[in-house]
Amino acid sequence: MRVHVVSDVHGNARDLARAGEGADALVCLGDLILFLDYADHSRGIFPDLFGEENATKLVELRTARRFDEARDFGRALWTGLDREALIEQAVRKQYAELFAAFPTPTYATYGNVDIPALWREYARPGTTVLDGERVEIGGLVFGFVGGGLRTPMRTPYEIDDEAYAAKVAALGEVDVLCSHIPPLVPELCYDTVARRFERGSRALLEAVHTVRPRYALFGHVHQPLARRMRIGRTECVNVGHFKARGKPWALDW
Repeated sequence: MRVHVVSDVHGNARDLARAGEGADALVCLGDLILFLDYADHSRGIFPDLFGEENATKLVELRTARRFDEARDFGRALWTGLDREALIEQAVRKQYAELFAAFPTPTYATYGNVDIPALWREYARPGTTVLDGERVEIGGLVFGFVGGGLRTPMRTPYEIDDEAYAAKVAALGEVDVLCSHIPPLVPELCYDTVARRFERGSRALLEAVHTVRPRYALFGHVHQPLARRMRIGRTECVNVGHFKARGKPWALDW
């Protein structure tokens, strides 16, 4: 049995259409949308609306962790515009292309930049959306936890620690623990290019210790200090920044 796993697709529909080749199933750990490309400021919803120069300024403010200034800058650009309508229009356009690229079967959960309310509208037969839920694939039980935890970035699908922990607890015993964000381990949470710690989940780490799944798979941190680490019997793996790499991580059993 072979499953290919991707995360942080961020608009890479071309490679996503090939991600399931040679596999029995595809698992997607979220962040389908590309709002702003930190490597190429000309790409994404924000530069499409406001131009590359403004995108560059926003990236500089966020990278410097000047989040209040970044929000004020963005708020000024949106003045007089219907923010929700314009973003939803752009997101719908990306979702239509990305969900059409999913092979059958695909098992997917949300990332922190995704908009869960729209997923079931675009998910076709053969794509199963899970969040705080389990599914059996080839005799192994996969548990899925979508979204991220609260941050100053205020991305669309961030939830409180307690609500996130409840979703982890609802999974029970699983062989493969799938999430968008990593367990709360410094080496797994630190982004070496952004030079900051992304938020990891204490509840996921506790599940690794108590449930002891074979694998804990995640993404979110694009350039992690450590891409994989063994904790007890559990192999913790950052499956990679699919937007940049264009190749899935493979799980064979």
